[in-house]
Amino acid sequence: MAIFNAKDRVIECKLVYYGPGRGGKTSNLEYIYKAGKKYAMSDMVSINTKGDRTLFFDFLPIGLGKIRGCDVKVQLYTVPGQQKYSSTRKLVLKYVDGIVFVADSLEIRRKANVLSLKDLQQNLAAQGEDVFKIPLVMQFNKRDLGDKDIPIMPVDLMTRDLNSKLNAPVFEASALKGTGVAETLKKCLVITLQNLQKELKWTE
Repeated sequence: MAIFNAKDRVIECKLVYYGPGRGGKTSNLEYIYKAGKKYAMSDMVSINTKGDRTLFFDFLPIGLGKIRGCDVKVQLYTVPGQQKYSSTRKLVLKYVDGIVFVADSLEIRRKANVLSLKDLQQNLAAQGEDVFKIPLVMQFNKRDLGDKDIPIMPVDLMTRDLNSKLNAPVFEASALKGTGVAETLKKCLVITLQNLQKELKWTE
């Protein structure tokens, strides 16, 4: 749920990058942070866990306009993907306004993608949120590995596995190279802010 700071005329919203371990969530945030550093309002904070990380930072995107005369500050988070960090994922998801689900295109990660999406749905439901109603964007990451003869899944198979019911916007990406990263973030920001505008009208 977005936070309204009346004094500074700022609305803070929270976007979370979710997905299986080593799927590219960290690479997304690192690329965004470096590419948009002049808009960052805090340093990137990294909470290291064994074999995984949780990252977050605040930034003020330019060109998105205002909501009810307020600037929009965005908090970007990743969650640790490994199953043993379930409690951390639940904590990071609290009060989320929008989600980017980062799916790993490697063939060997097919089951991990499905399990992670199911985990997301369950964790949202536990805090009264519906995965079908929350702003959600899918990113199919590591598409560039197909050029190196590394087995990756066809987009239509990943869509069937992960997005046949959700019908979320989908972006192909290579987070390490930055391909598709900005487009994914922009779409998630747009649909999240549209949703926030609707919520604010309902509370007036």
